Amino acid sequence: MPLNPSTDQIDLSTSEADDGFSEADEGAANDAPARHRSKTARTSHHGGLEAVGVIYGNVGTLRFNMVITAPLEKMEFVQVRHKIHGFVLGQVSEIERKTNLTTDGVKSMRHGAPVEIEEKEIATVSIVGYRDDRNLLQAPRTPLLAGEEVYRAQEELIKDVVGIKEHTDTGAYVGLLSGHDVRVELDINLLVQKHVCILSKTGGGKSYCSGALIEEFMKQKVTVCVIDPHGEYSSMRKKGSIKKTHRDFHIKPRGYADKILEFATDTNLNKHAHPLKFTLHNLDARDILGLTNTKNVRSYLTMLRRAIDTLRDTKENFSIADIIAVLEANNEQSSGALITELEYLNEIEVFAEQGTKIDELIQKGKTTIINLRGTPPDMQELIVNRIGNALFELRKVGKIPPMMLVVEEAHNFCPQQGQVACSKVFRTVASEGRKFGLGLLVISQRPAKVDKNVLSQCNTQIILKVNNPNDIKAIASSIEGLTEGMEEEIQRLPIGTAIVTGGGVSMPLFVDIRPRESQHGGESVEIVPHKRM
Repeated sequence: MPLNPSTDQIDLSTSEADDGFSEADEGAANDAPARHRSKTARTSHHGGLEAVGVIYGNVGTLRFNMVITAPLEKMEFVQVRHKIHGFVLGQVSEIERKTNLTTDGVKSMRHGAPVEIEEKEIATVSIVGYRDDRNLLQAPRTPLLAGEEVYRAQEELIKDVVGIKEHTDTGAYVGLLSGHDVRVELDINLLVQKHVCILSKTGGGKSYCSGALIEEFMKQKVTVCVIDPHGEYSSMRKKGSIKKTHRDFHIKPRGYADKILEFATDTNLNKHAHPLKFTLHNLDARDILGLTNTKNVRSYLTMLRRAIDTLRDTKENFSIADIIAVLEANNEQSSGALITELEYLNEIEVFAEQGTKIDELIQKGKTTIINLRGTPPDMQELIVNRIGNALFELRKVGKIPPMMLVVEEAHNFCPQQGQVACSKVFRTVASEGRKFGLGLLVISQRPAKVDKNVLSQCNTQIILKVNNPNDIKAIASSIEGLTEGMEEEIQRLPIGTAIVTGGGVSMPLFVDIRPRESQHGGESVEIVPHKRM
């Protein structure tokens, strides 16, 4: 039984308390498409524009509502002509389908009665703005007109207003703008000067994305140092394989063996790496005890300090084995437990009389991978601390080239709660590194656990799919220019799509990350392999 308009039909408009629209506005919206059909036809014929809706209701300078007249998706760009400024760019922040179907109508349908359903789609559009005579991004100070046609945005307008530049000399190509064949390139100089973070949930594609960005650095001969806790990046030497997708990213497989230097503390496990060694010269007794599992530090501190002072009086460089030999020669009664702990450090073979020289570790235009696979977490912290401090101090005096320091699993090396050996150096690099040409690329699957002092300094952000509410809150509070609706979209991002902001781009963009050219080393391991059909 059809619905009785007088009793069953609900009002399709929302109250003024909800969004400022009245029934009269809704009626105008219903009439608007008919009044503008001839105008749409003329504009489409002359300008090649596709009409997708009409503005209705109360109109502000920051957002407006439109009735949708052609297929349109959330977060798509649209354009509207302003009477003063010409075309203004907007982005769909919400879409809603309004119907007259009531609970009584649903009951009628359940009983097999025909029900006429009236419906229409309306969208809320956030205004991005336009470029003025000085090429500055501006928002109109007077509202658009109700009844104006809304068009699907042309790519040239999107690029102009948003500030997207293609095929630039300093651009790092990270992917294509979602829904458009537009290259999104981030300015490498800005990445180094203002720091970067890549954030996502586990399996969200952060390491894959960071690999694509590092490939761009290598192509532009940027000096890079990668802190790699799990040994994922050494595979970049090898040529990858690019899967066919519905999009052509114009990427060809290649390896980067000629661009990569790899160092590891455990060269038995990482056979292609050069040995990474440190001297004990700059460590005091407390630092060394901090690397052991010794709980009663005070009882061993004086004993160890005497042994180190003895060695410094006789040798310029010394090893853990030398400290053990002095302790054994002194034959102190309580030295047994300390010697056992030092023997464990000696087995890791990180410390030696001759350490790795900085000009071996960092070479201009090369990417150095510090492969920490097989290294205990406490030793990883010490190694990262030593490297971070060395890079910062040497960069301050110009002894190494301007460079980017990439830190995987950053929540372990600069945590929000507690403090580890390398916490201080990352806060220092984040706050002061840009002045000396030392950029920071922070990568983490737990944004809420990364030191806010570090994360807040990352002005370029690449956000992939995140589900944890605490992580989403941490991201939302740190992204400038996050438009209405994007916070919710972070949870819904498909794998391979990211929200990118900064790096020369004036607003957050949805970007389909380009395929890797080199082999990806962070693939998940299958427990039960798929059977081949």
